[in-house]
Amino acid sequence: MQSDVAVIIPTYNEKENLPKLVDILESLPCPVDLLIVDDNSPDGTGQIAENLRESRPWVHVLHRESKSGLGSAYIAGFRWALERKFPYIMEMDGDLSHDPRDIPSFIQAAQNADLVLGSRYTNGIRVINWPLNRLMLSLAAAQYVKWITGMPFHDPTGGFKLFRRDALAAIDLDSIKSNGYSFQIELTHVLWKSNFRIAEVPIIFTDRFHGTSKMSREIVREALIRVWQLR
Repeated sequence: MQSDVAVIIPTYNEKENLPKLVDILESLPCPVDLLIVDDNSPDGTGQIAENLRESRPWVHVLHRESKSGLGSAYIAGFRWALERKFPYIMEMDGDLSHDPRDIPSFIQAAQNADLVLGSRYTNGIRVINWPLNRLMLSLAAAQYVKWITGMPFHDPTGGFKLFRRDALAAIDLDSIKSNGYSFQIELTHVLWKSNFRIAEVPIIFTDRFHGTSKMSREIVREALIRVWQLR
């Protein structure tokens, strides 16, 4: 039986993190469906996803031929969830930096919002295991985005979000230009400019313990340019 919540998780080389993440999702008080969008991970993450799917009917897998970018992975997942008419559609990282145990608080906040943002910078700085230079870069990026776009949110660059179906369906996914870090900014900006209700819930962000970050200079460069285009 399908749940009310689709959780979309893009993966690329997350073999250590994925089984733990699925175990936590399975323990939640609210049932969810999980879609793993794997970009042909060379470490075998796609096969691990298939093994998890075999014993869990709520786990689904979408295999892509190659690493094609975060934005396109999420859009493929969004289309999958919209076709199946899930009332709530979530996005989150597959490296355990986003705690699945926060999902119930997102669902509660969505009773009065169309988009719920997980915020690392509400009620102080809520980040664990980041080096100081990475933290300062993230804080500066949040201020940069707020200054240029006018969005009033504490953490407009984060990637832990819940959409109500109607809000996500209102976005022309074909018009989204960003494919990296700025994808998160653009989605929020589109809904904010369309006067959808947006709320923030505090989360604790913990840097990955396994695998490597997908951040690159090209992704940062795209974000710097795209924010001005959004303005």
